[in-house]
Amino acid sequence: MAALGRPEYINIRLDDAIDKSEKVFKNNTFSVLDEAYKLGIRYFDTAPSYGKGEAFLNEWNNTKNHEDVILGTKWGYTYKANWELGYSGKHEVKEHSLEKLIEQWQVSKEMLPKLKYYQVHSATFESGLLENQAVLNQLYNIKKETGLQIGITTSGYNQKDVLEAALKVEIDGELLFDSFQVTYNVFEQSTFPVLSKLIKSGKTVIIKEALANGRVFQNKKFSSYQKGYAIMKQLSEKYKVGFDAIALRFVMDNLNPTYVLSGASNKIQLEQNLKALSFSFTKEELDVFKTLKVDSKDYWQERSNMNWN
Repeated sequence: MAALGRPEYINIRLDDAIDKSEKVFKNNTFSVLDEAYKLGIRYFDTAPSYGKGEAFLNEWNNTKNHEDVILGTKWGYTYKANWELGYSGKHEVKEHSLEKLIEQWQVSKEMLPKLKYYQVHSATFESGLLENQAVLNQLYNIKKETGLQIGITTSGYNQKDVLEAALKVEIDGELLFDSFQVTYNVFEQSTFPVLSKLIKSGKTVIIKEALANGRVFQNKKFSSYQKGYAIMKQLSEKYKVGFDAIALRFVMDNLNPTYVLSGASNKIQLEQNLKALSFSFTKEELDVFKTLKVDSKDYWQERSNMNWN
């Protein structure tokens, strides 16, 4: 829902001429969600900081009332842009306080009983989340009262370290975190060892930003990815799919996570994404992809320099 619920995001967009009114975005969101369900997608992931993303998803869910839909949301970021185009400040602000958890949970719990995953939004060492016992206790209480899986999402070059620290968080002798939403793609592969460990231990692993915020698409601005573009172009022609399906299939074949998030912002993108289900890579092709990984610090610095548009 990250690109569906707000008029500006950090994805690379080639066309700025779309109508960005809230009404048009809501209609488009419902259309994409309907198409996703029709095409077999059952997990839908959102957050309060995705503009109207959580509200749109909740309204769609209540309107359709599909029995087999699974929802996930997050807490810890507040949307500040208020649908203002070209907003000059921070579009979303992080706060991992007990007060913010209580505030956002009061809204997010309206998604029950379809809500299955309640996640900390972009947990970092700097936010102090993993050492805030009051917050951890409250998450544990929510887990016990609702049966939800409590998860974390991560961002930044030290994702691996945050995940490993989160795996040590216990309350009453029980591991707190059940699900892990992590950035992993053809360029950012640093979390592969810990994600493989999580998957083998039966944890839920959700992959976000599999398209690297649009950087997997051929773009002259990113000279360091030209080798990757050449390889993806070759495979794109072989399997008769777009670069997006190639990037998504890499994640699926190399990692086999529980979910891979699409991030599509319209029905055409969604349909193109789902072509990733029409083929599989050979071991030799996967080995070639592994040569495309870049230094994690460089990757995240580049991401932080991208503009919201």
